[in-house]
Amino acid sequence: MTTEIWISQLQDNGYRITSARRAVVDTVYGSTHALTPIEVYDKARKKYRALGLVTVYRTLEKLEELHLIQRVHQPIGCQAFISAGVGHQHLLLCQNCGQVEFFDGDDLDALTKNISRKTGYQIKEHWLQLFGLCINCK
Repeated sequence: MTTEIWISQLQDNGYRITSARRAVVDTVYGSTHALTPIEVYDKARKKYRALGLVTVYRTLEKLEELHLIQRVHQPIGCQAFISAGVGHQHLLLCQNCGQVEFFDGDDLDALTKNISRKTGYQIKEHWLQLFGLCINCK
């Protein structure tokens, strides 16, 4: 996928493509680190000085709604965003530098069945994030 596909999807869903929105898309698309809205704002302002924080939040919201980015929950409580993975993948997050990597692995059936049996919940989906130190930070 490319930034132009993201731009096209925004346009197809009624968003006018401005230089400000393009700067946000370019910033998030090109990042290997989970970025908070403030980090997106700071980085994207280097490309488009007149960028407003409201535009950042609205663009991130729409990109998430279109499943182009996904929300990352961090131990410090701040939400950040990263380009969405392909298919069903889980996240590894470096607690030092913020680098994010996706990994496959969906062998959680025994765990979810056990939880379902104990609680009575019918579990429909799950989301797994693991935190640690990347190869460069350990």
